[in-house]
Amino acid sequence: MDANLGVEGTPLREMQRTAAAAEELGFSGLWSTETKHDGFLPLALAASGTERIELGSAVAIAFSRSPMVTAQLAWDIQALSEGRLILGLGTQVKAHVEKRFSMPWGRPAARMREYVLALRAIWHTFQTGDELDFRGEFYHHTLMTPFFNPGPIEHPEIPVYIAGVNTRLARVAGEVCDGFHVHPFHSPEYVRKVVLPAISEGARAAGRDPREIKLATSAFVITGRDEEERSRRREEMRSQIAFYASTPTYRTVLEAHGWQEVGEELSKLARRKRWEEMPRLVTDEMLAAFALEAAPDEVGPALRERYEGLIDRVALYAPFVPGERDDFWRRLAGSAG
Repeated sequence: MDANLGVEGTPLREMQRTAAAAEELGFSGLWSTETKHDGFLPLALAASGTERIELGSAVAIAFSRSPMVTAQLAWDIQALSEGRLILGLGTQVKAHVEKRFSMPWGRPAARMREYVLALRAIWHTFQTGDELDFRGEFYHHTLMTPFFNPGPIEHPEIPVYIAGVNTRLARVAGEVCDGFHVHPFHSPEYVRKVVLPAISEGARAAGRDPREIKLATSAFVITGRDEEERSRRREEMRSQIAFYASTPTYRTVLEAHGWQEVGEELSKLARRKRWEEMPRLVTDEMLAAFALEAAPDEVGPALRERYEGLIDRVALYAPFVPGERDDFWRRLAGSAG
């Protein structure tokens, strides 16, 4: 199991230093999110400041960009990093795609499958100079002149991971992708009952070995130097879980435990904007299912015990700041990785 880091919220001017610090501490991978800022710019900066650590997007929003735009961005970062990019893509949800990005929505699993195939067709043309002739239901790419072709690179095989919660996207990952991002709101039970069977179904339908598809995730972790700090973190996690569990799209995670009725109640409270009441519905049993609790020096071994043989790449759902808690992060990289 590889120990990874997320860098959400890291200022761009600090990105090279942050990535170099993560590499020095021994982490295997670094993931850039895309929420308030572009997800690719941090990876370009990280690539120019590091030599070994793998660099991934977790995740970049696919449907806000043409496959051609994503293909060019990924190609350049792959060249800059000398083959260390992992392209992680997500669909987002209908409201954001249509109302925030003003882009088309519909049949997201089928669209994502075709998106990945389009990327691979474009990259093939970049590398070989062969004619570009991709004709799908959602995307058509049939023009590539030498003036716009960036040409071959040393490491043309770019791993593609996609993110999802429900089974359709997990099946797509098994069919055409290299990996799958499990949402931070998860439990090992949900991964075993829902995610792995869907990936296996997609892989076998495509004649692939399900073991070829790697799983990555960010883990909710409760830790602290004393009980007061742990208690504060416990309640923060309870609120975070309540927020995610109130989203109907994520109901599958609760169903794996028979807690769908709690999700329905949380959704009702969210619709009424009664946010302060929601965490009370997250019981200690639910908290233990969705978040790992351990002393700081036991977090790494506890992550390994929880995810060994289940998840290939694990990051903490927590910010990393170079120079702050370096001993903790170094122990984590050494014991979980």
